[in-house]
Amino acid sequence: MDLEFLKLYGPGDDISFPVKYRANCHCGTVEYAVCTDPLDAKICHCQVCQNLHGAPMQWSAIFEKRHIRILKGLADICFYNSESCLAERILPCKVSCGLCGAHIADEGRNMWLAFPTLFDFGRPRTVPLAFQPTCHIFYGNRCLDLSDNLPKWEGHKEKSKQLV
Repeated sequence: MDLEFLKLYGPGDDISFPVKYRANCHCGTVEYAVCTDPLDAKICHCQVCQNLHGAPMQWSAIFEKRHIRILKGLADICFYNSESCLAERILPCKVSCGLCGAHIADEGRNMWLAFPTLFDFGRPRTVPLAFQPTCHIFYGNRCLDLSDNLPKWEGHKEKSKQLV
């Protein structure tokens, strides 16, 4: 296990961590919690997200790293850095469950990008407003057109040309 990762996300002595939402991988081996609403949520259409997720886009909610705690399965977490094609925690990287292989997050240099579909929002599943996407990024690489009235950026939000 990566010691820096353990120090950042492990339970440590923080018994007062106020769990607001919980997420888990497909098989339930890895579970993590967040203590606040996300800073933003976006839908990414970059080719790396498309290839790694086998989907036309990736929906992620963005949190500061200090707001994340791994509750279960810390030893079962795997990493993958797509830039170097190495199964190592070289940031930014994909974080996944070593048992079922489900991607549980993207760990960036400064942020944790969580996948809202992994959170338990109850039944019927009602996604909180804070997790709703505010825009599409890398929309120039899209596989299909979407007409959802969200702003669509060629690259990163507010750092590239807005397409629609």
